[in-house]
Amino acid sequence: MGVLNVTPDSFYDGGRFFDRKKAVKHALDMEYLGADIIDVGGESTRPGAADVDADEELRRVVPVIRAISKKAKAAISIDTRKAKVADAALKAGASIVNDISALRGDPGMAGVVAKHRANIILMHMKGDPKDMQIDPKYTYVVKDITRSLKGSIALAKRAGIKDDKIIIDPGIGFGKTVEHNLEILRRLKYFKKLGYPLCVGASRKSFMGKILGSKDPEDRLAGSIATAVLAAMNGANIVRAHDVGPTCQALKVVDSIIGINKR
Repeated sequence: MGVLNVTPDSFYDGGRFFDRKKAVKHALDMEYLGADIIDVGGESTRPGAADVDADEELRRVVPVIRAISKKAKAAISIDTRKAKVADAALKAGASIVNDISALRGDPGMAGVVAKHRANIILMHMKGDPKDMQIDPKYTYVVKDITRSLKGSIALAKRAGIKDDKIIIDPGIGFGKTVEHNLEILRRLKYFKKLGYPLCVGASRKSFMGKILGSKDPEDRLAGSIATAVLAAMNGANIVRAHDVGPTCQALKVVDSIIGINKR
């Protein structure tokens, strides 16, 4: 899954693809480099980020999704927690909703996903982007996240979303400390017990900077690739990445050695 942030303020690539033509070109470049899914987002969800009005989010993402859908074979995901945005994006050509609130942010989201028979990525987040990194605490981080995801899965099913449309994501960096993130990555196979495909998005995130001693996201490529490989080896079906080319190359080599795609 290649990341396409159509935003002026995302933590790593904010502003780079805010222009529509640049965004579409980047999507096509990521597909060429190996992305099976293009994840389009119009609202930064970095720690401390302010909410974006739904109409502004629509202005950012819908024209881009419409243009990509005409030129790319890759599936398109809309990264949003707003039902209004998801509905318009699915009409424009997306087929996946990547909801960081796991259906808890907008009471209309589950119904929209069910109506379109779209796939849904249910991502765990503690709090919301404005406050999620203010001293997050868990009793047992993996068990607590699993319990929360089970609740979101139940919401999805009650709305009529079929089992084969559900994907789960433990939410690396969304209301987690460095140690929380590391524990999640060590125990990814635990989440597979829920019986759903697993998405992991750790690309360029700040916990790597704390490990590596650098605040600059530009310094996190090696850490991102290492995390993507580890995630795939431990059961991730989808790896969300900013750097599609090198990530796909690394995964291809590892797959050739140990056959991660056969697991």
